[in-house]
Amino acid sequence: MQKTTDNPKNIERLSNLLSANKRLAIFTGAGISTESGIPDFRSPGGIWTKMAPIEFQDFLDSEEMRRESWRRKFEVDKTIRRARPNEGHYAVAELVNSQKATAVITQNIDNLHQESGIDPDRVIELHGNGTYAKCLNCGAREELEIIKQAFLGRDELPVCKFCGGHIKTATISFGQSMPEEPVRRAHEEALACDLLLVIGSSLVVYPAADIPMIAKRNGATLVILNREPTPLDSYADLVISEEIGEILPPAIKNN
Repeated sequence: MQKTTDNPKNIERLSNLLSANKRLAIFTGAGISTESGIPDFRSPGGIWTKMAPIEFQDFLDSEEMRRESWRRKFEVDKTIRRARPNEGHYAVAELVNSQKATAVITQNIDNLHQESGIDPDRVIELHGNGTYAKCLNCGAREELEIIKQAFLGRDELPVCKFCGGHIKTATISFGQSMPEEPVRRAHEEALACDLLLVIGSSLVVYPAADIPMIAKRNGATLVILNREPTPLDSYADLVISEEIGEILPPAIKNN
């Protein structure tokens, strides 16, 4: 494993790896969006250090927990909805849209990869999407603005107009099963690539964090670009502990 904080050398090493590979898989986490002003819930001072996340079963069982979940959602959205893609997002978009990478696998729920110009069909969302809601029973989509007006204006919890089921943000909560189709697609990408580039993930949330090791065990080169150490650093061929926006855009210029 090579690990360094020398920006020019890191840029050159990553650029060379991007040039040499035939099929790239990209795996992103919260770190790519912190540079857009979205807080990392797990970091010191993050939301989950101040309040425990609401378990999926508690959401189902308790009206009080459903109300608290929606209250938190609209409070957090005051920050998240103002966020825009940053240089890291646009660099990933360039890699995907130029066919260098076939898709981006992401743990993020902020929709910023799509806003950066990537076709939604090429964004594999392992933890769902926080910009809309779904019925947990029939899967019908509901727009957040409608829910917000009813919840904040009339104190009404959202109920599905088609089947009467509970409506929840289209994200994966603690204790909720991972979505089968995105997980299947992520595994396929990991097995097909010869280079997997992790960007901004602490790689502590499983089963999502299994994806890089699936690629590595299948013979792919593993690169981790993340400010803080991760549990998989010792398996990586290159670890870059720098800001994403300082490393990724210049590294892809010659690719």
